[in-house]
Amino acid sequence: MTESGDAFTSDPDGRSLPPWARRAIFSLLVGVAALYYLRGLLEALRPLILVLLVAFFLSFALEPAVNRLERAGLRRGLGTTLVMAALVTALGGFGIQVGSLLAEQVTEFSENVPAYLSDVDEWLEDSFGIENATADLRADYDTGALASWLGEVADDLARFGTTVVNVLFQLFTVGMFTFYLVAEGPKLRRLVCSFIAERHQRHVLEVWDLAIEKTGGYILSRSVLALGSSLAHWAAFEIIGLPSALALALWVGIMSQFIPVVGTFIAGALPLVIALLGEPVDGLWVVVVIAVYQQIENYVLGPRITSHTMQLHVAVAFGSVIAGSAILGVVGALLALPAAATIQAIIAAEAERHEVAEHLQEASSQRRGHSDRFEPPSDDSDEA
Repeated sequence: MTESGDAFTSDPDGRSLPPWARRAIFSLLVGVAALYYLRGLLEALRPLILVLLVAFFLSFALEPAVNRLERAGLRRGLGTTLVMAALVTALGGFGIQVGSLLAEQVTEFSENVPAYLSDVDEWLEDSFGIENATADLRADYDTGALASWLGEVADDLARFGTTVVNVLFQLFTVGMFTFYLVAEGPKLRRLVCSFIAERHQRHVLEVWDLAIEKTGGYILSRSVLALGSSLAHWAAFEIIGLPSALALALWVGIMSQFIPVVGTFIAGALPLVIALLGEPVDGLWVVVVIAVYQQIENYVLGPRITSHTMQLHVAVAFGSVIAGSAILGVVGALLALPAAATIQAIIAAEAERHEVAEHLQEASSQRRGHSDRFEPPSDDSDEA
């Protein structure tokens, strides 16, 4: 029989584990269980976390406008209500305009399907000698299957504007969080600072103000560019003769400015398709107009506007959008640009910078230049 005492416990093989080993194993098991539970908790709270992130983003974007109304003498709560009402009205109007446009175009396409199929048959027969290539499609349309499907799509698109309004009501939680974050912004900052030592309060308030400034600047610059894009494309689409030129221009302006990376392609696809359904040459003019305006915006309008609101390198913006979309999906992609601008501004404001030693840089350049040149061995070395 093995003597155990107070420090050891015997196992069946006669070996013993010290108390610290048992405690370490127990702590490891508890830690693994806690991490597993925490992972499940975060997954369950993911929708709420996304709601809070969107609410913070909206509050940062809306607070500059509310602050201006407050300085003009309006109560903060009333100013917040007016700004949020304007935002909801703008989004609802945009949804109704685009939904009506899509419904109208799908209905018109459904009515003109026989003519389109006949044109395709005629072109294939004249060009390649293929007869009745779309016979099956015409049979489906004549039996009413295709027409019925297109009619259902048109009805769904006609309710697009109403759906947008319903979604806004379903996002009531986001609106409530946003309202209180904006209306109670100063009180919230005071509450947060009350838990922080006085020497750190200034940094917290500076970071908070930078986030509001950069996010508000992002929304302001995007809104100005969207307005300019919408007006320019509205005039161009009217000249080309596209149907619902105003709705198409709003689509191009808003999608190209507020959808990161691929927004321009999404914005140009809809007017291009609608133009091609009418006259193919109109599609060519649409491509020309969008391409020319993008060059003007990228090299003339964009730099001048964003230089006063949010300066962000193109590579940094692209990388931040990819990282944001990988972490939080669409929400992360939308929040990536203002978040990157805020982080960049914080680093620029807080990081310590030093003067570059020019003589060291020149010496390094000279060393690189000597190392790049091939120097043949001297005669002395050969003799040695």
